Amino acid sequence: MNVALIIGGLSAEREVSLASGKGILAALRELGHNVKVIDPIYGDKEVSEEIIFKDMVSREYPTLEKLEAIKETSYRNVLTCINSALFDDIDIAFIGLHGKFGEDGRIQTLLEMRNIKYTGSGIFSSSITLDKDVSKVILKNNNIKTPDWITYYKHQPYDTKKIRQEVKNSIGFPCVIKPNDEGSTVGLTIAHPDISDEEFSDAIELAFSYSDKIIIEQYIKGKELTVPVIGNEAFPVIEIKPKDGFYDYEHKYTKGMTEYVCPAELESELEKHTKEDALNAHNSLECTVYSRVDFMLSDNNELYCIEVNTLPGMTETSLVPKSAKALDISFPELIEQLIQISLNKN
Repeated sequence: MNVALIIGGLSAEREVSLASGKGILAALRELGHNVKVIDPIYGDKEVSEEIIFKDMVSREYPTLEKLEAIKETSYRNVLTCINSALFDDIDIAFIGLHGKFGEDGRIQTLLEMRNIKYTGSGIFSSSITLDKDVSKVILKNNNIKTPDWITYYKHQPYDTKKIRQEVKNSIGFPCVIKPNDEGSTVGLTIAHPDISDEEFSDAIELAFSYSDKIIIEQYIKGKELTVPVIGNEAFPVIEIKPKDGFYDYEHKYTKGMTEYVCPAELESELEKHTKEDALNAHNSLECTVYSRVDFMLSDNNELYCIEVNTLPGMTETSLVPKSAKALDISFPELIEQLIQISLNKN
């Protein structure tokens, strides 16, 4: 099969996407597929894999300066890329992008306009799922518990002192301040009750620097759980245990900084409930093929859905492959499953 592996892209998760891509590429070739690696930022140029993967030198937190430098030259290139001969004779595009311009329905729209099949969810579910605010409304309306939250917009006048007072009066501290449409904890701050006004203001500005819309969310203390959904099956639950601090960008992508327990050590009823909520969240947001549903289990055993990821990571430390492994599904077998489900999803 001729597969176009789309990786890199314009988002703050560019380097994570490249790391995912490297693993996916190896699996696709092991499966015997003919693979063309494509990074949309290069437009219609045939670029060597060495050049594409050169940005994967480190898994450093993405700086705004680096992102702006890429975006300045790359918006039009994305259109040119998808409309070029690079995608001629392609049987399916495997989307290894993460975050904006990959997980938000934009790439999916361009591929559908070229009548190219692709892995993962469609345009509508991709766009609403990456929008944390909208997806939380849908989750809540489907009786899936999610932490309380407040939404703020960059284009509307805002005063960080007034925001702090609103947070104190409604959801309280500690709280989580984050961009509305980024992943991998990019731009995220946990604000504790003793945070200074200056630090609180900096956290608001940091979130707004990555998105025009931010959410401030109730902080849930407890266990962090995640459930991959493949097809219409909830895979084994994983408990995520950072060695220190919280599960931030560094802990996600640095080997040895986080312990993963799979299957998670949960009572059978709680495990069943977690899987049911994961499937319900996946279906409520109209996801198809696969997703990863993230939860917090509070200290009094209340389950809160944090978000649903339609293109979860596929790096060596990623969670979906770990869960599949618990079912004796190898990484190449998992990749082939995703391709076959994607080919038949319509």
